[in-house]
Amino acid sequence: MNISFIGAGNVASSLGSLFTNAGHTVKYGTQNPNDSQLPIVDAISFGEVVCFAIPFSAMNDVLTANKEALKGKIVVDITNAINNSDWSPLFLGEDSGGEQTARLLPESKVVKAFNTIFADVMKEDKQLFDGQKLTAFIASDDTEASATIKKLADDAGFNGFIVGGIKNSRNLEAIAQLNIAIAFGGGGTDAGFTYFQRKN
Repeated sequence: MNISFIGAGNVASSLGSLFTNAGHTVKYGTQNPNDSQLPIVDAISFGEVVCFAIPFSAMNDVLTANKEALKGKIVVDITNAINNSDWSPLFLGEDSGGEQTARLLPESKVVKAFNTIFADVMKEDKQLFDGQKLTAFIASDDTEASATIKKLADDAGFNGFIVGGIKNSRNLEAIAQLNIAIAFGGGGTDAGFTYFQRKN
């Protein structure tokens, strides 16, 4: 697939490398592109899947400015609502960043995914813990988009796990905040969640 990242930080570059290694074509779009990056609108045009890995505080403006270009696209929201200064959570009440993205982009196929995984473990040599794959939780109201992102997660070396509709972004963002709290409490970022499900 053609996959675009809006943003080129640690999450975008690490996850993008995993997608590239799995045979997908990845490009990066930024506000001020360098020689290896594209303007945001060009990156959006390129991608069948457009992943947003920018600060949560920038999402509203960037999504609003590019709403038309994102029509019909699978949009993956990787963001977490945190204060950029200290990674403390921004409390959104009975709402979530993923749901806000979906409301801003009613004609896109919005998926919340990969936000519970640290960039440090988005590496081929760090994805397994005691032989178990990290879980990539996926939430979307579009079942086909969920299936596509599950396939990409599996391709990248994770265990893609669909948890239901976009309202479950609230739970995924809470998981991410717990992950961050554990890390800042001394646990570090070489860590992650693996979900086990017993099947009869």
